[in-house]
Amino acid sequence: MFTSSDALPFAERLISLRQALHREPELGLDLPLTQAKVLAALDGLPLEITRGTSLTSVTAVLRGGRPGPAVLLRGDMDALPVQEESGIGYASEIAGVMHACGHDLHTAGLVGAAHLLASRRDELDGDVVFMFQPGEEGQRGAKIMIDEGVLDAAGSRVVAAYALHVAATALPLGVFATRAGTVLAASDTVTVTVTGKGGHGSSPHLAVDPVPALCEMVTTLQTMVTRTADAWDPAVLSVGSIHAGSANNVIPESGTFQATVRTFSAATHTAIRAGFERVVKGVADAHGVQVEIDYQENYPVTVNDATEADFMYRTVRDTFGEQRVFLAPRPLAGSEDFSFVLDEVPGAYLMLGAVPPGTDPASAPMNHAPQAVFDDRAVPEAAVALASLAAARLKQAAS
Repeated sequence: MFTSSDALPFAERLISLRQALHREPELGLDLPLTQAKVLAALDGLPLEITRGTSLTSVTAVLRGGRPGPAVLLRGDMDALPVQEESGIGYASEIAGVMHACGHDLHTAGLVGAAHLLASRRDELDGDVVFMFQPGEEGQRGAKIMIDEGVLDAAGSRVVAAYALHVAATALPLGVFATRAGTVLAASDTVTVTVTGKGGHGSSPHLAVDPVPALCEMVTTLQTMVTRTADAWDPAVLSVGSIHAGSANNVIPESGTFQATVRTFSAATHTAIRAGFERVVKGVADAHGVQVEIDYQENYPVTVNDATEADFMYRTVRDTFGEQRVFLAPRPLAGSEDFSFVLDEVPGAYLMLGAVPPGTDPASAPMNHAPQAVFDDRAVPEAAVALASLAAARLKQAAS
């Protein structure tokens, strides 16, 4: 394993990389500037590098000095369509785009892990696959990389996979958290279009008004969630957008609403989707309107393998000390496309606090906020954590 002091020789370079990434954030699956920075930062290391064909991913394989299996480390690289208001000196120079979720730290941290592991290549009991991934923020980049072979990049299927995510709130700087089982929710996006018959607002009896039906659907869905999901296996359904009509005295032809649905188990996910469709269709029938449901299942539940989560906890504890890591009591309602990786191979997901000292973690702006700030000092810590997990897991497999 590694220690924090092992990252000191190149910590400044990692932080410079992080700040360069932060200044030039990119969205989605096509990140040419980011890819170029990553390739430049990896230049000179003994890596087998391939680039994605349908996205600007980077897959790098480090061959260990001893025979053994392969493990995978993931770092996501994409930003968000957010106008930055952090006030930091290296703020985004791209209008309307910001690394508001900390993926710039993830990318720099994974580069650091590659440098650390390469420095002890001869001691590794197997290979390490570094997965630099675009399109985490809704474009299913991990799934695309899996389809392009990232899990088998070393020549055989990786035996374990790990990812790390920084937090701009809740966790103090340098504190890690993980847990066995569900760590993040499944995420679905639903668009409902209700179609009736337009008319004059003074004569609703001559029209088929979609607005009351649309409103009833929204309120009834909230009741459906509380009556369908187990209180200990909850669901979240939030309607974030409603649109109908353009004038006060015109009954519109149609209206729409959009919702996000978060669930924490496959069973509840299935039940909530069925309930959603049942309620919406039932209300539509009662009002005599037509309804179209576009239900997109984005990311599945992110589930840590129990054995790998225990290994992760013990490794981070042994690396950083008992006061720097804890087992989270419950999952978060956020979602993550590393879930696609964990559906294929055992592994675990780790959170790392990146709240600047002097800022109260309980009230700091959260990830995705325009004011979110992540402390640079989390970058070398992320590198050490990821490198330690890979090296220790290969050693465990050898023994």
